[in-house]
Amino acid sequence: MSLSDRERRLLAEMEAALATDDPRLESRLAGSTLTTAKPHLLAGALSLVAGLAILFGGLISKTTPLGVAGFLVALVGLVLIIRSIGKVSVRAPRGPRTSFSSRLEDRWNKRNFDR
Repeated sequence: MSLSDRERRLLAEMEAALATDDPRLESRLAGSTLTTAKPHLLAGALSLVAGLAILFGGLISKTTPLGVAGFLVALVGLVLIIRSIGKVSVRAPRGPRTSFSSRLEDRWNKRNFDR
């Protein structure tokens, strides 16, 4: 069962109130989860470094297939990095801070007088 528009709006207001009232909790909760782009960025960086290491290992040992494999691994890592850079989310700046009680009072007034 999906939420109604009013319930979604109230949930968004409650989330905003929590973010304003307890920014430490918000940063702790936001920091514990990774967006989908961050693991891809990390995997791309590791793949790029590993590919370059394999490439140089192939050059030092004069093994062409190993060098080609290292180049391909580095290329895959670079593609992962480029794709994930555009997906990294940037937080929008917040509006002016108001007290929790004033926001509750505003919501109460809107609820009672908008009918």
